[in-house]
Amino acid sequence: MIGPVDVVTFDFWNTLVVAQTQGTRERRRSSLLAVLIEHGYDEISEETLDGVFDQTVRAFNEAWRSNRQFTARDAAEHVVGSLPRDLSTQARLALIEAFVEAGSGVDVQLAPNVAATLATLDDAGVRLGIICDVGMTPSTVLRSYLERHGVLRHFDHWSFSDEVGVYKPDPLIFRHALEGLGEVDPSRAAHVGDLRRTDVRGAKSMGMTAVRYRGVQDDAGDDAHEIEADHVLDDHAELPSVLGL
Repeated sequence: MIGPVDVVTFDFWNTLVVAQTQGTRERRRSSLLAVLIEHGYDEISEETLDGVFDQTVRAFNEAWRSNRQFTARDAAEHVVGSLPRDLSTQARLALIEAFVEAGSGVDVQLAPNVAATLATLDDAGVRLGIICDVGMTPSTVLRSYLERHGVLRHFDHWSFSDEVGVYKPDPLIFRHALEGLGEVDPSRAAHVGDLRRTDVRGAKSMGMTAVRYRGVQDDAGDDAHEIEADHVLDDHAELPSVLGL
């Protein structure tokens, strides 16, 4: 148990929402193939698109780890620019829009027990925020997921990387969150996330209490050697008691 907190911030993917990588890829593939066929480029196959998607994921991951912005539109332009055909301007623009918007129709799920936990924290007067490294789905779409599940109303402020301009663990995005939540002292704030390199390191460097949530995935990969959180939880239902509520 930690001392009382005024603010709790949450990571997005695999903390608030379960990542649906395959579903998003399938929707993007279908959307882009439809555009290509419409504009007369039906020789570009699903396999070709999948190869280009893989290249774009690698480009995003390299930029993410280097803290260089790679937004959803950047990803879309990378995909279109990597296709093995010279495309018309009209086709390029249609493909970019189709790629960016494809994520909006994906049926995502909240992490187990997170809705009830958010309600408990909100009812206790804790101010809630989001600190999210945005990948290839823009923050406008990510917020729509939370709205669709009825939990966006619990949040007082959000800090998405495609709007702030940096990724975690950069202190700028954490400061953006704390300032937006009322100039709170970091010692009276906690951050909940699933990744050691971004969430835990960023929170602890700010003087916030770091909580690593592993109920969806356990960060045991290449970054498992990173600094550990102050608390590690398997269930969001444990969070209020850890926070002393």
